[in-house]
Amino acid sequence: MVAVAYALRNDVMIIPQLVVNGQAEQVRVFGREGTDKRMLLLFSSAENYARMVPDDVNPQVMVGDGQWLREFLTVHESTLEMVFFDIAGPHVMQAAPADLMRALGEQPDENTAQDISSLD
Repeated sequence: MVAVAYALRNDVMIIPQLVVNGQAEQVRVFGREGTDKRMLLLFSSAENYARMVPDDVNPQVMVGDGQWLREFLTVHESTLEMVFFDIAGPHVMQAAPADLMRALGEQPDENTAQDISSLD
């Protein structure tokens, strides 16, 4: 989980988009029948996502970073039950949203940012 936390804080991830009427309009989440809980799937590349949806002729994705993920998890905390990484393999990982929030660390605060112009 340490490597995943580092990657989430310092790199980007590929997020599937739901295509409605030919337009990628929102984040695509997945659910199980009979429950209102959802799962967020994240990928290390668009190719890995395309492998998961081979029948989709034009899979749409967006790029997000740790800040985007923190905001998404915060807004959707009541409906997300799990986040999966590269579910198409070869190294599938999963984490609960609360665990990811801890891994992402505290949200940067603009008021506590150090003014580097004052450093000599």
